[in-house]
Amino acid sequence: MPPTYGNGKICYIELPATDKQRSAAFYAAVFGWEIRDRGDGEVAFDDCVGEVSGSWRTDRSPYTGRPGLLVHIMVGDAVATLEAVVANGGEVVEPIGADPGEVTAMFRDPAGNVLGIYQERALALANE
Repeated sequence: MPPTYGNGKICYIELPATDKQRSAAFYAAVFGWEIRDRGDGEVAFDDCVGEVSGSWRTDRSPYTGRPGLLVHIMVGDAVATLEAVVANGGEVVEPIGADPGEVTAMFRDPAGNVLGIYQERALALANE
């Protein structure tokens, strides 16, 4: 099924990486992203619902401070996701609970990028 097309939709993300294969393995294990080799030899990904794709770039440095722009990845179980982040070489930098009324957290991937996770509140209540 092709992705949804629309003016203004975020469709492609380039993530800084120190080791593209390590980053690809991390996101595949934690979030279920499909990893593929592009025709130009680069390592790319498609998210698990086929709406966003991207690649890893070793010519850019990750922003390791408190991000101004923060990309959140939607998850079904925030607690299990943070456990998977740590088990796969990432680090939790802001635990669940920092955003009152929301189920969010921030993590650092193996390359040092800081991203967020977001879980729908109804799913969080169902998981309790």
